[in-house]
Amino acid sequence: MSHPVGQDRSPGGVYSVGQVAGFAGITVRTLHHYDEIGLLVPGARTHAGHRRYTDADLDRLQQILFYRELGFPLDEVAALLDDPDADPRAHLRRQHDLLTARIEKLQQMAAAVEHAMEARRMGVNLTPEEKFEVFGDFDPDEHADEVERRWGHTEAYRQSQHRTAAYTKEDWKRLTAELDAIHGRMAGLLAEGVPADSEAAMEVAEEHRRFITGAYYDCGHELHACLGEMYVTDERFTATYEAVRPGLARYLRDAIVANTARHTAS
Repeated sequence: MSHPVGQDRSPGGVYSVGQVAGFAGITVRTLHHYDEIGLLVPGARTHAGHRRYTDADLDRLQQILFYRELGFPLDEVAALLDDPDADPRAHLRRQHDLLTARIEKLQQMAAAVEHAMEARRMGVNLTPEEKFEVFGDFDPDEHADEVERRWGHTEAYRQSQHRTAAYTKEDWKRLTAELDAIHGRMAGLLAEGVPADSEAAMEVAEEHRRFITGAYYDCGHELHACLGEMYVTDERFTATYEAVRPGLARYLRDAIVANTARHTAS
């Protein structure tokens, strides 16, 4: 609210409608309307009938503008100001209460906007064209709600959101290429008939775990084993790996399980 009605006032002065409009930051037409409906009748007039406003009129105008700023209709403003039981202190108390409520509401609105901004900032902020360039037919936004519902309460989710917030298109392209290369090496071992619990397969599985840790969240061996199980129980993940090479989902899972066992064995 910015209506410095009292600006440049002199004690005991009278002011023209143009001066008051300038003080209050409103139009002359508004002042004429307030006069016509009896909300703010000038306390004096010249011999020619021109409106002249006193200091008391400016005080009332300040009250009017305050209530208008808070959205009160003119008839309610008039009722408040003309209440015979209200004194200036009562108006101040009411205004303080109204301002406090407005501040609380604005703080709630600001918090909501900040939350929305943070949610947007934490997303994959790429254009549709860039998403297709980076991820192909897979759109990460389609799964964002499910991911948050399933893992939003976890530290891994919070770490992933924080780390990926600053990723650029080039970062996503690099990470996608690195993961594709890991999948390619694992698929190559599968094609060669190398056992999933072999040293070679376990090394690629360990590379896969370190990739997740570096790019998204701290992925310990036990969590990695859980991910491996999801690759064969969630048909969407299974389809992704099967598209690289048939049997890869189960092969990768088995390599991860073997790698976990060798690192967690006591």
